[in-house]
Amino acid sequence: MPTDQSNSPEQIDHSSQENPPETASSTEPSTEEPQQESASRLNMEIEQLKQQKAQLEAEVQSLEAEKQQRIAAETAETKAALAEMVQQGLQELEEKRNNLQQSVEQLERRRDRAQEEMRTTFAGVSQELAVRLQGFKDYLVGSLQDLAVAAEQLDLPSFEQSTAETESSQTEEPIPETEKASPQFAQQEWKDESQQIRNLLDQYRTFPDYYGPPWQLRRTFEPIHADRAQDWFFSLAGRGAIPTMGSRLQNILVASAIISVLRELYGEQLRTLVLADSPERLGEWRRGLQDCLGISRSDFGPNRGVVLFESPESLMQRADRIIENENLPLIIIDQSENEVDLSLLQFPLWLAFAKDFKDVPEDDF
Repeated sequence: MPTDQSNSPEQIDHSSQENPPETASSTEPSTEEPQQESASRLNMEIEQLKQQKAQLEAEVQSLEAEKQQRIAAETAETKAALAEMVQQGLQELEEKRNNLQQSVEQLERRRDRAQEEMRTTFAGVSQELAVRLQGFKDYLVGSLQDLAVAAEQLDLPSFEQSTAETESSQTEEPIPETEKASPQFAQQEWKDESQQIRNLLDQYRTFPDYYGPPWQLRRTFEPIHADRAQDWFFSLAGRGAIPTMGSRLQNILVASAIISVLRELYGEQLRTLVLADSPERLGEWRRGLQDCLGISRSDFGPNRGVVLFESPESLMQRADRIIENENLPLIIIDQSENEVDLSLLQFPLWLAFAKDFKDVPEDDF
């Protein structure tokens, strides 16, 4: 009995000391299981992510390949379209070039034919030109006939006088009507207008007005033209011949300047009468005066500012009527007139263009 009593407390103590380790070892399996489960889940997720990554990489490669294919296809289509457009453009340019080449060849053939016709069929060309001028001649003939009919109804003075009597009558007994219309070029009165004439000629030369009013010079006026006009005004006193300028158009320019100055001085009182020996030359005068003075066809006619004549007789009749109406006739004689009727010299204003002024005797004018 005493032995049991002494051992029981020790046994109780030993048991109390050994029990705690047994409790700890029994709880270790319960904490390891959740860790294993979470690790397995993580491994599974990792595997899934790897699979998704592999799938995405495969899709990316597939899309990249598809993209390259589409780019290649679109590039091929674009190249084909550009090639087609370039080909079409080249074809159009080729067609245009061929058309232009054909047009050039046609024009060259026409030019060659025209030159050949000019060389071989001059008679035909002259006939066509004569037909065109016939209309203008008919117009002049009709105007002269009207003048003749009107003259028959008037009591015209007789011109049956000798040349000497005509010249003496001009120097000794001037016609009263002529004195009324004459600007008195050789008189002292002319000096009062000389400065105005010089100013007008300088204005035409230095400040040409290409859009001025009718009857004002509209063309370039060179110093040589101004010299001719000044010689006629101041050296010849408005009655005489000046050297030709070499061409009818240049002569018309000088005459236009003189007409413009006189028109400025005397207004509508001035009437210009042009004498030439053919309708063709009269046509050149009409076109030249229209161009230089800015006038129209309505300014040409029996009772207009300019009248064209082929014969000096008709011109003199018209000049007499102009003086009777107290107007001022200006007679212009074309360079083609080799001889001038002395009866024309009785009028106050006349201008002739001499072919070779140095060799032409004064009696011819």
